[in-house]
Formats: sequence, structure tokens, C-alpha cells
Amino acid sequence: MPALTTPFQTDGDIDEKSFQLNVERLLGSGASGVVAGGCTGEFWALSHDERKHLYHLAKEAVGDAGTLIVGTGAVTEDETVALTREAEEVGCDGALILPPYFVQLTDDEIFGHYAAVSDAVGIPILLYNIPGNAVNELTPPLVGRLAELERVVAIKESSGDWNNYYATYLEVHDRLRIFCGPSSIYGVPAVELGADGVIDCFPNMWVDALDLFHAPARGDQKRAGEVQALGCKLTDLCTTGGRTLYPATKAAMDMQGLPGGGNPRAPLLPLAGEPLKGLERGLAAHGLL
Repeated sequence: MPALTTPFQTDGDIDEKSFQLNVERLLGSGASGVVAGGCTGEFWALSHDERKHLYHLAKEAVGDAGTLIVGTGAVTEDETVALTREAEEVGCDGALILPPYFVQLTDDEIFGHYAAVSDAVGIPILLYNIPGNAVNELTPPLVGRLAELERVVAIKESSGDWNNYYATYLEVHDRLRIFCGPSSIYGVPAVELGADGVIDCFPNMWVDALDLFHAPARGDQKRAGEVQALGCKLTDLCTTGGRTLYPATKAAMDMQGLPGGGNPRAPLLPLAGEPLKGLERGLAAHGLL
């Protein structure tokens, strides 16, 4: 399930048409669903009203063609519940919820937050472990506790640490569905060892990234090895040389004439100068231009 970008118009508003065209393109290319309003979707730069509007736009575009997951995580319980209830009313299939961010929390405090949200909503919850962004980590033992909550059905494990990913898988794979986050780095081995799916931003700019799931799932080891190798190279391209992942993803989409790109929202800056030129050279070298 691709983690969707959120495109913006020159006046800063969400580009609704471009967003929905990207959804339709990805579903038509073999994605079984999409994730809207997550980290790739720059949720932190959206108002709560904009996040809710994005849920509606995504549902209109997805319809019954696939699974729709939306990011509803926020710092406070009340905000998270309000966003998650909106996702439920819209008809989304699940809510991707990261732990409260910025302030360092204990495991009991993190558990209490999820427990309160689980008790207040009726939609399935996907835990979201991304400590590089959220500060607070969902460790394998904590995920084991959270798996007992009524609404928790899955986890997106995006630590970027294979050992942590696999320890989480071993802890809860018999109780939760496990989705690999950084599939461009180790999605193929994750699927080969039992991951239920992958959620990654790279299909936005490289639709063959969907084969990070499909190829190992069908036992095509040759293809799986090829896409994993290229995924690692593209990860390096998009995160070095003065580039960060989300602006680089959007810039790559623009270079290829794909919907859903455009400028990121501040404080992120669009690529320019040598970082932009380096991205163009790298994409061309890898056959994506």
C-alpha cells in the first residue's frame, strides 16, 4: 500500500485533483490499497480540518477499489480520537496511529494513550512505530501489550532497524498483521519471512516498488532481488547530497510528469540547485527518466 504524498497548489492549498489522480494511478498499477495523510503525506503541516478533508478526498478516489488507511495520530488523546472518528465516519478501513510525539513518554503512558483511543473509536487501528520521527518507540514488548487492545489489528513497523522489525514480527505476528515500513531497504526479506504487506512512499515515484511485495509473494526471487537492489540505491539517492526523502519524492514525481508531486509545505523546502540536479542525474542513471 503506497504511502501517498499530499500535493499542494501554488497558493498552498491541497491540490485535490492531483491527489486523486495519483490514488487512481497507483490502484490501477497493482496497489491493493493506499495510506493517506501519513508521514509521506506531510500530516504535521496540515490543519486538523485539512487532514479530515484529505480523508474525504481519499475515500472518493479509492471507493471500493482497495483498502484505505489514513493517518490520525496526534499528540493529545482528544485530537487523536476526533481525527479517528472522522475517518470512521468517512468510511476509511483503518487508522494509522503513531504514539504522541515530541515529549518523551514511558511505556505506560504510551499504552494509556492507545487504550483510551481504542476505547473511544470503532475503526481498526494500525500501530505506527517510527521513532526517528515520533521520538517515542513502540518496542517489541510494548507492541505485545498493545496487541491486546480491542481495536488494534496491525502495525506498520518503520524503525528502519531490521532486528527491531523482526523482533516485533516474532512478538505479535500471530495476533496482528505486520506491515514493513522501509520496504525499499528490506521489504523483500520481510515479505519472504511472513510480512502481511508493505507501506512505503517509493511507489509514488517508482511504481515498480510495488514488486517489493508482489515479487517475493509470488516466489519470483530474481525479480525480488532486482527491485530490492534498486530500492536501496534509490533510498540512498533520495536521502544524501542535500536531499531528504519527502521533497525528493515530490521532485522525482514532477520530473516524470506524475500527479501528486509539487512543492512540499514549509518547513520543508523544494529541491533546488545541485541537490535537484543530482536527483535528476541519479534517476536517469537508474532508468527512471
